[in-house]
Amino acid sequence: MSDAYADLADVLRRLGELTGRPGRLPEALDVADLSRRTGVPVAVVAELLDGGRVPETMLAQQVRQRLDFIREHRRRPDGKRYSLGELAAIAGTSRQWLSEWRKSGMPSLAHIDRLRRFFGLSAGFFTADEPEALHEALRPVLQSLEAEADPLLRLRQNGLVRLAARAPQMNAHQLATLADLAEMIISAERVEDAGRT
Repeated sequence: MSDAYADLADVLRRLGELTGRPGRLPEALDVADLSRRTGVPVAVVAELLDGGRVPETMLAQQVRQRLDFIREHRRRPDGKRYSLGELAAIAGTSRQWLSEWRKSGMPSLAHIDRLRRFFGLSAGFFTADEPEALHEALRPVLQSLEAEADPLLRLRQNGLVRLAARAPQMNAHQLATLADLAEMIISAERVEDAGRT
C-alpha cells in the first residue's frame, strides 16, 4: 500500500502546484464527485487529499462497503434506490447470495464485474484500496490541468518537439486543433504500422 500512497502524494503535489493550493486541495477539487467516482466516503477522500492516511481495509470488507455505496448513491432512472433483488439480477446471482455477500462473503469477480459495467464504474472500483482509487480518479484531473497550463504538452508527449517549437505564435484554440491533428496522424501511423506486422 505504501506505493499507492507515494503515487497519490506525487499527484497531490503536482495538483497543488497547478491549482495554487498546495495543502488545500479539498477546497480546489470536487470532493463529493471524487467520492462518487471512487466509492470512497467523502471524509476519507478529504483526508487523503490533505495528505493523510487511512486504516487499511480487508478486501472482502472493502467490496461490501463499495457494494453498499452503490446501493446508497446510484439510483434507478426513477430516482429510487436499487433493491437487493435488482442488484442481484444485475450481478447475475440470487438475492440470497447477494445478502450473504453483504454480511460476510465475497462475490466472484464475474459478479462484481457485471455490477461495475452496469453502473459504468472504473475497472478497480471494487478492488482498489482508497489511495489507489483516489489516485486513479485524480489522474485525468491532473492531465487536464497540465494541458491547460501547457498547451504544447500534448505535442511534446507525442514527439513533435520541432512542431511544438513553432507553435508559440498560435492561440490556445489553434494549439488544441494542432494537437488533435497530430494525435490523429500518430494514431493512423500506429494502425498502419500494426497492419504491416
